[in-house]
Amino acid sequence: MKKRKPSMRDVADHANVSVSAVSLVVRKKPGVSDDTRERVWNAIAELGYTVSEASDTTRAPTVALLIERGSMPAILDIFYGEVIRGFQSEAQRMGYQVMLHMFDRAAERFEHMYSGLGDDIQGFVIANDGDITSDLITQAQATNLPLVLIESSVPGQHVPCVVGDNFQAGYTVTRHLMDQGHTKIAVLRGASKYSSLVDRLRGSLAALAESRLLPLPEWMPPPDGKPFQRGYIQMQSILQQDSYPTAVVAISDKTAFGAMEAIKEAGLRIPEDIAIVSIDDVAESAYTRPPLTCFHIPRADMGILAMQKLHRLITGEAEIPVKSIVYGELVVRASSSAEPVPAELGHRA
Repeated sequence: MKKRKPSMRDVADHANVSVSAVSLVVRKKPGVSDDTRERVWNAIAELGYTVSEASDTTRAPTVALLIERGSMPAILDIFYGEVIRGFQSEAQRMGYQVMLHMFDRAAERFEHMYSGLGDDIQGFVIANDGDITSDLITQAQATNLPLVLIESSVPGQHVPCVVGDNFQAGYTVTRHLMDQGHTKIAVLRGASKYSSLVDRLRGSLAALAESRLLPLPEWMPPPDGKPFQRGYIQMQSILQQDSYPTAVVAISDKTAFGAMEAIKEAGLRIPEDIAIVSIDDVAESAYTRPPLTCFHIPRADMGILAMQKLHRLITGEAEIPVKSIVYGELVVRASSSAEPVPAELGHRA
């Protein structure tokens, strides 16, 4: 029987590196350490791999961006569209092509997703997965491919992740309302399955607790309905009480948009009757009536950093922190101040 020629995968396994790292070495591209480069060339020599066949390869290595299927295409989502844009631009700059895959966590196991993506995937990034579990992480790690999470983490699982500064975001917007003199503050929380939203809520409650201010239970209603409906439903519930707050912390811009509609429908003014602040600062937030005060989360930067972390894992270039935090800042607009904000896009606090 004719002996099978060694493949690039064989070289990668022999050198204990990724296929992508081998591809970069044989194509004489940057992005791998000297140690990795030496191990790859040694493996090529020991296995008798024919480099000339690979050196003519122009096909870029592929990484997969997996996003939980929501109520709309991810590329149109007002939060994750920016994450995708940042991730794709950085991947292209580094010489990768991106395969975007939408998945339904309730109906699709990771091994089924993986088998349907092909054999050229060099690593995964999972974003927007509120249902991420230890079981999913175990299935992903069984592929022996690098994995990075965006806006999610699993307790006890040391998986590299990129998250926004969510606790500080919740703390900062709440502190801003308190600095405006508000003491009757409601909090529109999000679904508890999303760790990022839980951290925002924790930050908001921490700010309130510092001044011994805690919202009445009826001023912190549970989320109900689809993302764009939740804030509207929550705010309606609050306004049906005997008394209503003078200010509201919305856990996300989507939540705030619905809440603002409910406030206006009730014949109340923003911010004269009820001030409102939010977290995310998507583009639409600057054009609501009135413009919305937000904690700005640099979403494109999250995608960029996730791709950089994934690349370092793929190439085995260096040890990387398990958790990387993308820091943001408060953008003050008219929704939280009775005084007009002259700049349409607000000002940085």
